[in-house]
Amino acid sequence: MGWAWLLFSSLFEITFALSTEATHAFTRLGPSLLTAAAAACGIYTLSQALKYVDVGVGYTVWAGIGGVGTVIFGTLIYDEPMTIWKVLAFVLIIGGGTTLRITDKIAADKKVAEERVAEERAKATV
Repeated sequence: MGWAWLLFSSLFEITFALSTEATHAFTRLGPSLLTAAAAACGIYTLSQALKYVDVGVGYTVWAGIGGVGTVIFGTLIYDEPMTIWKVLAFVLIIGGGTTLRITDKIAADKKVAEERVAEERAKATV
């Protein structure tokens, strides 16, 4: 559930970043309101994700997805240049996020296994 919240929150992060560009230093009302709403929704949904995911992992993945998404959509919407260096950075960010996700799952599985062993030992001593 936490990872779904995190993905959803990252979409707000991307919206926040892209709409900030459209505010023209907060001189345009519509994009300014969208930016404020996206920021508020992004922080709220991130806080929901952090109920399930460690803050270090959650924030890092959130920022990574937000960063990669912002660069991709910035290229599509604002004609920002896409370079091989940006693509390489994406690969590194996605690889790091995937590694964090895998290690988070391994740690959670280990914790569950340790709790089961402790329960079995407690039952055996009764």
